[in-house]
Amino acid sequence: MSEDGMVNNLNFSQLLQSRIKRRNLILGAGAFTGLAIANQFPHQRAIATGRFSDYPFKLGVASGDPYDTSVVIWTRLAPEPLNGGGMPPVNVPIRWEVASDPQMRRIVSRGTVLATPELAHSVRVVVEGLIPNTWYWYRFLVANESSPIGRTRTFPPLGSFASRLKFALASCQHYEQGYYTAYKYMAQDDLDLVVHVGDYIYEGGITTNVNSPRKHNSPEITTLEAYRNRHALYKTDTNLQAAHAAFPWILTWDDHEVENNYADDISELDNEPDQDRAIFLQRRAVAYQAYYEHMPLRPFSKPVGPDMQLYRRLNFGNLVTFHVLDTRQYRTDQPCGDGTKERCRENFDLQATITGKAQEDWLYDGLDKSAAKWNILAQQVPIAQRNVSTTEVPTFSMDKWDGYLASRDRLLKFIGDRKPSNVISLGGDLHNNWAMDLKADFNDPSSATLGSEFICTSITSGGNGSPTPSLAVQTYLPKNPHIKFYNNQRGYVRCIVTPTTWQTDYPVLDVVSTPNGTISNRASFIVQDGLPGIVPL
Repeated sequence: MSEDGMVNNLNFSQLLQSRIKRRNLILGAGAFTGLAIANQFPHQRAIATGRFSDYPFKLGVASGDPYDTSVVIWTRLAPEPLNGGGMPPVNVPIRWEVASDPQMRRIVSRGTVLATPELAHSVRVVVEGLIPNTWYWYRFLVANESSPIGRTRTFPPLGSFASRLKFALASCQHYEQGYYTAYKYMAQDDLDLVVHVGDYIYEGGITTNVNSPRKHNSPEITTLEAYRNRHALYKTDTNLQAAHAAFPWILTWDDHEVENNYADDISELDNEPDQDRAIFLQRRAVAYQAYYEHMPLRPFSKPVGPDMQLYRRLNFGNLVTFHVLDTRQYRTDQPCGDGTKERCRENFDLQATITGKAQEDWLYDGLDKSAAKWNILAQQVPIAQRNVSTTEVPTFSMDKWDGYLASRDRLLKFIGDRKPSNVISLGGDLHNNWAMDLKADFNDPSSATLGSEFICTSITSGGNGSPTPSLAVQTYLPKNPHIKFYNNQRGYVRCIVTPTTWQTDYPVLDVVSTPNGTISNRASFIVQDGLPGIVPL
């Protein structure tokens, strides 16, 4: 193992010759990883032995929220994943193992955990006592069945030197609008981590578009069972399973995990029954419950009714601090009636907030105390201003930080005054790639550049897209000189971080309407330590 915790590539030809059974196929690194993982997931077992009606690990495995000596590993028993899981309403003991080798021969930790019907027979284990900055492999066993093997890692200790971090940024994966080919390529990438910033599922019903590549499994979801089945549908995708099995993930949500454009306890639509706040909070509670059941989150995130602790902080040595935000659960209602429009008086309301006061204070305290070289705001929607008007009258999206001027002004003033090291905002939501400077005054191009923002496109949402900007985008981009890059294709973002340089790559797919899309790097940008502002590579 190298000094910075990266594992060496394994010899693929040797693996092919070993005739390892499907359920014991190992996960390697680098170019080998994707093939190994792909072979592990496409053909689920038809018949399972013991008490299960079918193979119980059809949703794969996942890991997440790595600390220096611990990490979360996850799975869910679901022999009939789209039928409530297909498990009897009883507790089931599941064994788990963590090893220091991909063949699972050198077991370093093992135990048993109960899968309960109250959590849809999902389990999470916080594996403690691990070596910092180290790769591990893990699996789950129940009756005579073994899960696929996953690979995960620990982070370097807080304050220790870390020479490099390489991770992917992803968001917005509407099942009906394309294939998860981006995850196939992501699983082959030589990464330490995946950061997902929301819209993991979409709540809508079955599309009427006859050309849709795939279909949802039910009308719009509002009940716990329906949210569970929708998460299960998405997790049956083998490319998504491969990316989960290859790396630990840090996740936060956006809106579609519950309902489009909801704000705290306020539903999107006036004509829906859940416009009543008490009814909507019931829907939010079951949506949060299902989200927790299907994500490799730490136990402190377990929801209590309609409330769930999701904002949190993770440190990768002295190199990076992830400040993971939640801009849905605590925000005030979108101003000016939501939508994209001219500013109104509500935009300037000093009491309006996109984070809520407690989270805002927590963020400032963490930025102020951070000793990391790079401070990442992992959050949902763009902070930078985007005037998207094709006329002389500026218009802005009221659902983004553009709609919450007081929140944004306070954040940028804090960064300007307190000067935390190298602030980088990472977001999604827009279904396009963007690279933008964070300015002290977006209306004054000569004002100070305080940080940088990279927005990832969608995995599938919006369909194939185009490498050529629309006429509208071409019209409004010159009005936004702080916007350095725009692209409307699907894919993910790759970030490579060292003590001196941040590099962002934009791998994009030619199509997602078929499962055979090809990937290429559309553009790359760098930010130098101590010099905020995005520069083309």
